[in-house]
Amino acid sequence: MRNAGLPLAAGRSSMADNQGMSSPSSGPADSSAAGQVVPRVVLADDDVLLREGVASLLERSGFSVVGQAGDAAGLLALVRSLRPELAVIDIRMPPGHGTEGLQAARVIRAELPDTAIIVLSAHVEVEEAMELLAGGERLGYLLKSRVTDVGEFIATVGRITAGASVVDPSLVQELVRARRRRDPLDVLSPREREVLELMAEGASNAGIAGRIFVAEGTVEKHVRSILTKLDLPETDTGHRRVLAVLRFLEAR
Repeated sequence: MRNAGLPLAAGRSSMADNQGMSSPSSGPADSSAAGQVVPRVVLADDDVLLREGVASLLERSGFSVVGQAGDAAGLLALVRSLRPELAVIDIRMPPGHGTEGLQAARVIRAELPDTAIIVLSAHVEVEEAMELLAGGERLGYLLKSRVTDVGEFIATVGRITAGASVVDPSLVQELVRARRRRDPLDVLSPREREVLELMAEGASNAGIAGRIFVAEGTVEKHVRSILTKLDLPETDTGHRRVLAVLRFLEAR
């Protein structure tokens, strides 16, 4: 994957080998001069330029990057050996560039539940991410494009390391869209569902009003709300009321 525009690290204490895995640059724990514990991080991404850029950024922001890997096997070896506070993992890595990083993240969460995990992806991958994100605290899913917003990225890394769970807004939006695709009527209130069902039976607004014991004007408001929530704009060729009924029948 392409470098997100981050600077390369210079003068680092460890160099990546041919497999993309670095030797550890510190012992079991790192401390600052003031005696505060510095969060130790392991990075995994097969894009060396991006990986080194993120490493440089994290180290300048108060983290200690103790190891890097270019594949899932190298990642697991480093995490098991170093037990870092945080693992930053690309979802797609060698050999198959499928979900190897995500599978490794699940292993880390099972074996070392105290290790915070951030998965990075160039794309929104809803189904693959949800199982991991259901695993509790200290978890994050971020798009790689977020890394270019340095302040936001570092703040998010700090929150996740401290115990928060953070989901990229793009994933949230995709989850909402996916849910609507599964059940487009979820956006309707119980009363609106009732009105739509009566519309499907062929009842007029007046007929619906008589069935649910409200004023006809109230039914008209419900119908307008239904059409808006189902994203059925005015058109020259389609009757919105008919389209709403078709949505109802498709969802049953």
